[in-house]
This record gives sequence, C-alpha cells and structure tokens, in this order.
Amino acid sequence: MKKFFTSESVTEGHPDKVCDNISDGIVDAILSIDPYARTAVECAAAFDTLLIMGEVTTSANVDYEQKAREIIKNIGYDFGTFAYDTCKIIVAIHTQSPDIAMGVNASVEKKAGGDEADEIGAGDQGMMFGYACRETEELMPLTLSLSHKLAKRLTDVRKDGTLPYLRPDGKTQVTVEYENGVAKRVDAVVVSTQHDDKVSQEQIRKDMKKYVIDAIVPQNLMDENTKIFVNPTGRFEIGGPEGDSGLTGRKIIVDTYGGRCAHGGGAFSGKDCTKVDRSAAYYCRYIAKNMVAAGLADELEIQVAYAIGVANPVSVSINTRGTGKLDDETLTKIVEKEFDLRPYSIIKSLDLRKPVYAQTASYGHFGRDGFAWEKTDKVESLKKYL
Repeated sequence: MKKFFTSESVTEGHPDKVCDNISDGIVDAILSIDPYARTAVECAAAFDTLLIMGEVTTSANVDYEQKAREIIKNIGYDFGTFAYDTCKIIVAIHTQSPDIAMGVNASVEKKAGGDEADEIGAGDQGMMFGYACRETEELMPLTLSLSHKLAKRLTDVRKDGTLPYLRPDGKTQVTVEYENGVAKRVDAVVVSTQHDDKVSQEQIRKDMKKYVIDAIVPQNLMDENTKIFVNPTGRFEIGGPEGDSGLTGRKIIVDTYGGRCAHGGGAFSGKDCTKVDRSAAYYCRYIAKNMVAAGLADELEIQVAYAIGVANPVSVSINTRGTGKLDDETLTKIVEKEFDLRPYSIIKSLDLRKPVYAQTASYGHFGRDGFAWEKTDKVESLKKYL
C-alpha cells in the first residue's frame, strides 16, 4: 500500500522560534545561577515589540531585556523594525503561584510518608508522548529529520557567508512516499527563505537546490518526479516578527515528531524541569528510543499522564502499531518496571537542572546528539526481555 506523509520545520529566525529562543535563553541564564529556579517564561513578538511574560521564582538576578537583545542579535535581526538594538521590549514577569508551588514542593505521596523520589509532585496535570522508529539512524521520522536538516542548513549557509543575501526567517517541508510502511522516495521538498531585495528569484532557486537541498536530501531518494518548490509566492523580503507575530510554544509539532504521533498539547520552551510538559516528554522520548534501539519494537509511541501535585503518573500506555516483538500490554509492564516516571527521578536521571535548554529551541528537541534523553544506555538491560 502506497501513502504519503509530510513534516515541516522552521529556522531560528521564524517569529515563533525567535520567541522560543528568547524563552529558553532566559531559562538557561537563570539556571546557570540558580539550578532550582522555577520558570515559565513566554514571549510574544510583533512588528517592533517584544513582550516577555510569565512566572519566575529564583534567587538569580538576570537582565531579561539584555538577554533578549543578545539572542535577537545572534539570530541575525540587525535590520528592520525588529532589530536587536531598536525594538521595544516589555517585561512582565511575576513569581510562581503559591497554589502551584505547593503541589510541586511536596507531592501527595511525600506527604503520606513516601521516599526521596516522591519529593516532587507533577507541576501540572496533562499527558505527554514519546516516540521512536527505525526510519533514520537517530530513530526519528525521515520527513521530520530531513525538514530539520534543511532548516539548519538554511541558517548555516546564511551565517557562514555562503549565501549572504539570505535573511533569518525560513521554513522547510518534506513529503516522503511510503510503500507498505517503508520510505521509498522523497516526493516533494518545499523551501521558503527570507532574502534581501537585490537577489532574483531565479538565483535563489538555483542556490537552494545546490547549497541546501542537494546538500541534505540523499540523491537515492530523489528522482525525476520529485517536486521542488522554492519561495512559491515569488518573494519573501519581509519576515520575522516584522512580517508576522510570534509566540512561544506555537511550534509544538515541529519541536517533537512532525505529526507522526500524538501530542499532549504542552509546549516545552521557557519551562523548567518541574514542568512535566517538558521533563516527562523528554523522558518519554528516552524510553521510546531505548525500547526501539533494544529491538523490542520497530516503532513505539508511549503516553504518560499526570495529576498536579502527584508524583506517580496516573497512566502509562504503549502503542507499537503492530511492530512490537511482545504485545503492548507486556511492553507497558516492562516500562513500568525499568523506568521511574516520577518527576524527581526524571530530573535526576536526565540531569535536567543544568542550563541545556537554549540549544533545544531550534531544529527539534529530539533526534540530536548531546542531549541526555537521546542516550541509549538502557538497551542492554532491556534486551533480556526479547
């Protein structure tokens, strides 16, 4: 059976990603001084104005405005209405609600005499998902992996001077044709990139093919029927917050698995590790990746759900979509035995009180080297179940 699937990515200069980068940059600045800080930092950007808002409880003294300007400059906005040195910045930060803090500081289980790992309750209710599959070396969906790499390549050739006419905003999209669940070919590639007013669309199309698409998409996946679209509207000079508003947490599918599995709805950027929207989603990826790497399934989706102030998840569910070497119920029991899903244990296992979040804000939170949740250190202990 033949079917097509598509995923997209965006560059760090996309207005939503500008906000994600600022939110996570502020989180890291705070954590570098106060590892136990509570943060929920969100940004909104439009035309010439940035609003930094949310709740922060910390002993750290961070200049939010200065940090935001540093990040905007690094992204590349030294021109236009949203230039790093001229844009207006409004800061509206307050401390964490004591009602929320009460549940995080001591879980229901801890109050009932639980052990050390019961110390922290979930920072909110909700469900989180993790996913892994065998389509790529990094155990991620091929469509999303290629989309992220194309977006990163757009930024690289801009910043290294290869294509100096490029500007920070951009989007990429890849459609793959599958046959009986196996990726056969790339059917379509879409690249939209902001540019200056001096370059022709003909030159942009030629350069995108040579320096971006051909550098990323394997030639064996391209054929004469592969469709390539570069700046389909014909012009993309105005971009970033000057061209469209941006919000922290609006690219949740780009950030996770490109639509290949369910999403709990919670965003990541701007949040500290007591927020299970972030930490539990990272741990779910860690579980899924280790289970697939161990050979227990070729594709695996895990869902966990929490109640605010409660350490243990209220549910754990596995779906291997028929690829499991054992049935899903058995695999769920293995997960519950081998992995501790209480927030305290997740934070300790993945060392999440370190300032590691700024680097997650662009080009995906998963499938990239250097993150603790991408380790496959549980593989050998899981193989005993085969």
